[in-house]
Amino acid sequence: MTTLIKIENVSFSYGGAAVLEDINLEIKKGEFLGLVGPNAGGKSTLLKLILGLIKPSRGRITLFGKSPRTGRVRVGYCPQYTQFSRNYPITVEEVVLLGRLGKTRVIGGYTRQDHTIVRSAMQSTEVDSIRTKNISDLSGGQLQRVLIARALASEPEVLILDEPTANIDQRVEVDIFELLKQFNQKMTIIVVSHDIGFISEYVTRVACLNRTLVCHETSELTGETIEHLYGGHVSMIEHHH
Repeated sequence: MTTLIKIENVSFSYGGAAVLEDINLEIKKGEFLGLVGPNAGGKSTLLKLILGLIKPSRGRITLFGKSPRTGRVRVGYCPQYTQFSRNYPITVEEVVLLGRLGKTRVIGGYTRQDHTIVRSAMQSTEVDSIRTKNISDLSGGQLQRVLIARALASEPEVLILDEPTANIDQRVEVDIFELLKQFNQKMTIIVVSHDIGFISEYVTRVACLNRTLVCHETSELTGETIEHLYGGHVSMIEHHH
């Protein structure tokens, strides 16, 4: 399969101890990759490096064979909504239209094509019916779908999501991941999560990150692997519903 993102011997430090050390990872076209690890393990830092927001202390990252700053125009990004201010008076449709910035003309406002693409993104995420609502009136699950729609509006080949189901209930979490599973038929997906057990039902590979990185096929995950990643004893519990 074609390699879309290549990370070679990457290390990074904010000036003190290494946050990331000797990271090597290739992400192929059509993958659904889960990025997991403890808090302060380097997950958000790795996303910033992939998106070209910061530069590695050592090593090299390429997106579609180009530098992150050049290749990121083909990447859609959905941040944690907990870091998103909901007090600004803006509607659902206006938020999703922001995904067209950098894709459309600089002067003269959004085009008819922009509005067509945005409508399609809202329909795909099932938020078209609430497009005139203010974001302050949305539930957590609705807002997450809006942010995913905004990322889809950029027509990405790779979709990156940072904790897309943080602080929402399990039923909504299942709905979001079922949605992502459908999108994976058309695009490569990278999702950051703490819930290694849950995402294993959906992803094709799990990248375990805690300063260093090891990739596993989902079938290879064991209690020992998880215990090593999180640095403590872990009990694996099987639930029957």
